[in-house]
Amino acid sequence: MAILVNIALFGAALLVVLYTISRFYLRGRGLSAYDAPIPVTFDSPEPSEAANGVTDYLLERMKVTETLSETRERFNEMGLSREFDCTFQPATAEFDGLSVPGEWTVVDGADPGKRLLYIHGGAFMLGSPISHRPIIANIAKRTGCVVFAPDYRLMPENRRKASIVDSRAAYQWVLENGPHGPAATEKISVAGDSAGGNLTLCLVNWLRDGGHRMPDAVVALSPATDSTASGPSIRGNLETDHMLRRLAAPMLKVPSWLLMWIMWGTTRIRPSSTLISPLHDNLGDLPPTLIHASTAEILYDDAKRYTNKALSQGSPVTMQSWPHLCHVWQMFDESLPEANHAFDEIAAFMRAHGVAKK
Repeated sequence: MAILVNIALFGAALLVVLYTISRFYLRGRGLSAYDAPIPVTFDSPEPSEAANGVTDYLLERMKVTETLSETRERFNEMGLSREFDCTFQPATAEFDGLSVPGEWTVVDGADPGKRLLYIHGGAFMLGSPISHRPIIANIAKRTGCVVFAPDYRLMPENRRKASIVDSRAAYQWVLENGPHGPAATEKISVAGDSAGGNLTLCLVNWLRDGGHRMPDAVVALSPATDSTASGPSIRGNLETDHMLRRLAAPMLKVPSWLLMWIMWGTTRIRPSSTLISPLHDNLGDLPPTLIHASTAEILYDDAKRYTNKALSQGSPVTMQSWPHLCHVWQMFDESLPEANHAFDEIAAFMRAHGVAKK
């Protein structure tokens, strides 16, 4: 009996230790101070017919069971199944011993001195420059920038840090190389969606801290800013986020303290580390930044908290939001008027900061 009691006490003590480490080391400081509401920029009482159509499509997709490789192929089909009024040029970013494949997107009349590094999303496991051509081509067409999209290394074949170092190398290469060969850039911007938005914002913090040349403008679409998943919308918007619900729902069944350990084990990086959670970093001295988010997605509070914290620390960050839309709705440019509205806002922002052609 004494042995059983000792085992039970040891188990209880171990749980307390694991919980304490999770709460105060893995999760980091609380972020509720940045929960102040931000007015919805482009409000509407009801979803549009087009938005309802996208919702129906996503609900149907949720019924389909796929392997990771099948999902990757389906993502690429979004870029391969249609024609774009631009050219796609394969290229490899070479910097500091790293070789990062990718492609340039060039529209007629583009200014090779105005460059955009676009970092695609896909939960760090999916996506490519090809899958995100709908977004990249729209931005290139509206801004007249040449756009390089790196095909960074994905999980689970690679560690989470691989996407970080690949993004850094790609940015530094784009500073000195355009679609026609070596040439210094005149203006440079960085943009990304979802996981790519995370990589974008982390990249900017790293550039600032290292004294590197900062981008002239930054755009993050539905960015993941807090890898501890502490925002209220993670749970509050689970039923309305038809894009990410299948990915997020299983994780939310796990106690939050245990989830931190799982995430640490998966990425081998502490969830609250500024390496993967830009919201936990200093957000002062940032370049002009535009963030887009839907009030219906689970990452809405990631965007809102990032914006509130950056503004409180004096950085020129603007958040624009729409209701009723899915995560990264800009991918549905052929069916959603709101996607094209978002692209127009992005182009106006980039023109205002000298990155886009006038």
